[in-house]
Amino acid sequence: MSAAKLLREGKLSLNDRLERIVLVAVRDKLAYADDRRCARDVGFDFWEPLRSRMSEEKFEATLREAGVTRPYSASNLFLDFLFRTKEHGGKPSRESVLELKDSAGGSIASFNSIEVEKLGGNGCDKRGEPELGVTDRIPDGWNSAEPRGYLKFERRCFYLVRTHRNKANVKLSIVDGSFFETVPKEHLLYRLFMQVLRAHIESKRVEISKEELEIVERTLRHITDQRIIAGSKIIEGASVKPRLRVMAEVHSEGNPHSHHYEIPERSFNLILEKTREAERLESSLEGLDVETFTILHKRNGEHVVFSLQL
Repeated sequence: MSAAKLLREGKLSLNDRLERIVLVAVRDKLAYADDRRCARDVGFDFWEPLRSRMSEEKFEATLREAGVTRPYSASNLFLDFLFRTKEHGGKPSRESVLELKDSAGGSIASFNSIEVEKLGGNGCDKRGEPELGVTDRIPDGWNSAEPRGYLKFERRCFYLVRTHRNKANVKLSIVDGSFFETVPKEHLLYRLFMQVLRAHIESKRVEISKEELEIVERTLRHITDQRIIAGSKIIEGASVKPRLRVMAEVHSEGNPHSHHYEIPERSFNLILEKTREAERLESSLEGLDVETFTILHKRNGEHVVFSLQL
């Protein structure tokens, strides 16, 4: 709601840098921002609450302990933004993570992994968990209320998607991860490798029985961790360490800004899976200058769009 208000008032623009839109609108609700340099440029010093509680010497030692060597840079180890959690009954409540997707054309920018999901952990690479753990030491009003275990519990994933940047038909939407996760990520990897195998079998005219293929498929079902796949591998006798990087492109039917869904041009939208929660939100917005309509995802059912024309 704060972003919509600022966009309507002209204090933010649909063509502003996406990081700036998030930081200006909701910076007091964030636990982590990946690009701390950009954050500092818009007046948001991620480290200031921690630095203010201790001497500079202790602050620098704390960062070294966490493996933070460049505190004002993009770590590229996390999703772009991690929102603060709250504690209920001694357990962390489900909050959210936000990933940015920006494009000058009509397609959504590629995902750097296949882990497109509606629920996930903190979204970080294992190497980055000590760095994120530093936020445990940030004072009240920022992140100190984070209960133990918050690194691991499931958060709701959202994507801030912009297409046609700097054009008259620009569209900007906060999209529920359910719009993209139409096949569980655990299934995508083995199905991907099975397709690659079948293509090679066909092109090389290899004779292999149905039973043998079923054994291979059952084996490949155990390949579920993309972080293991992406790690460099040492091959005996090889002078290079190969690594695999699996990326994902969005099918046109999985793009909420495509012609399939008729999202208005020059609009800011919230797109949610149609649930009771979405229905309650719709009721709370009655009387406001927000158009609400339902779209039918070609692969994943009904979603509700809350649209603000600008």
